[in-house]
Amino acid sequence: MTGSFALVFPGQGSQRPGMAEAWRGEAGSERWTEAGDVLGWDVARLGFDADADELREPASCQIALFVHGAALLDAWRAAGGPEPVAVAGHSLGEYNALLTADVLSFADALRLVDVRARATQDAARRAPGTMVACLGFEVATVEEACAEAGAYVANDNAPGQIVAAGGEEALARLRERLAEADPRGKVRDVEVGAAYHSPHVEAAVPVLREALDATTFRDAHLPVIANVDAAPHTAAGDWPSLLADQVRRPVRWRETVPALAAQAAGAVVELGASAVLTGLVKRTDRSLERHVVTTPQERDAVLQEVAA
Repeated sequence: MTGSFALVFPGQGSQRPGMAEAWRGEAGSERWTEAGDVLGWDVARLGFDADADELREPASCQIALFVHGAALLDAWRAAGGPEPVAVAGHSLGEYNALLTADVLSFADALRLVDVRARATQDAARRAPGTMVACLGFEVATVEEACAEAGAYVANDNAPGQIVAAGGEEALARLRERLAEADPRGKVRDVEVGAAYHSPHVEAAVPVLREALDATTFRDAHLPVIANVDAAPHTAAGDWPSLLADQVRRPVRWRETVPALAAQAAGAVVELGASAVLTGLVKRTDRSLERHVVTTPQERDAVLQEVAA
């Protein structure tokens, strides 16, 4: 890896059972214990012992991924990993981005994630739904099919990769309409337990907003590209509204990639449980170098490239 880079953090759907095991004993692994102390229950079990079904639950998934991302950030820095020139996170990963930029402390970010997790899980019980990845379709095609089916575009991730959200019946209709519109495309399930970034989780917004307004935000020491507008932000006062809107509005990741590049980032390093965002970066801008850190071995390999 040469020159400057951006750090990115994936969100729900990137979780894996036992994802913390490879990092046991590494710098940052104590974040799991710290998280348990903050929230008052055994958070570490999510990283080491929870099965796929439990990690699919919104409350468990969000907390587990945030703590895992925080642990990987600590491990990156402890091993001599340089600081990025910009940072972004996809959906839940945005809280890890704010931690990286010192906008939020670990404890404050974790408490917000806990509120967000419980509020969105409650909203999902009131308005059940899930998400599907629409692969190989134009955005306009998916938007039109969603409007006809009663579903919603939730993530504009990359050319040919759009995620839709909605109830099961609406998503079944969406599959039918997309098959008619372009038989070459594919629609695949996303391993989440709610129809995020859509009106299905609207009930979570006022609960989260109350917690956001009671939280201390700091000015960022590097630009954070926000999900809802794909623009760089450094002002502390921007984030309560941005994070509240993020729950119910689409993630604009396709536009986030050039926004990261515009910050003089020639490469992207993804810290997470599995490689998700680097694949989206490749679809959007092949000129950007892409590196994934899901294990200590991958981290060390990336750092060797930096040193070279």
